[in-house]
Amino acid sequence: MEEYLRRKTLLIGDVGSGKTIFLVEFLKFLIENSYSDDVTIIDIAPSRIHGVGGSIREYTEHVLRVRYLRLERVWAPRLMGKTREEVLKYAEENRINIEPLIDTYLSNPTRILLVNDLTIYLHAGDVNRIMDLINMAETFMATAYEGEKLKDDKNSGITERERKLLNILKEKVDIVKRF
Repeated sequence: MEEYLRRKTLLIGDVGSGKTIFLVEFLKFLIENSYSDDVTIIDIAPSRIHGVGGSIREYTEHVLRVRYLRLERVWAPRLMGKTREEVLKYAEENRINIEPLIDTYLSNPTRILLVNDLTIYLHAGDVNRIMDLINMAETFMATAYEGEKLKDDKNSGITERERKLLNILKEKVDIVKRF
């Protein structure tokens, strides 16, 4: 796990591929090696729905030993939205609610930033804000959805937007680890 220190890493894969489990293992490594005070987690994954998603807190209590930024509620637009309009509404609500978490980190950064489910923000958010996070952190690791299982976005365009912005981010990091 040491090879991920001082690097920018994206963990990419389909639903249930092991991205979050890997992120949790990296978090455990950081805590075991006395980095707790240097870690912030921005956890923007929706709660588990139909076996999809889940916050880091659902996997480990280790989040209580670092700065853990989490919303009360995060929508899963493609799974919860029944129409194009609903999908877009959920994506926009997520963006609005996630912005303060990004601001919190940028105004008081730590050396290490972990983000769970980065692509939730990419549905409606500004990729430059994510670039700011990547550039601010000495060590950055984030999970990002890329796959087939969630491609039905009710013609909202969020899946294509997510793909395009994720491709931009892939070019800006040191490591893209596929699951």
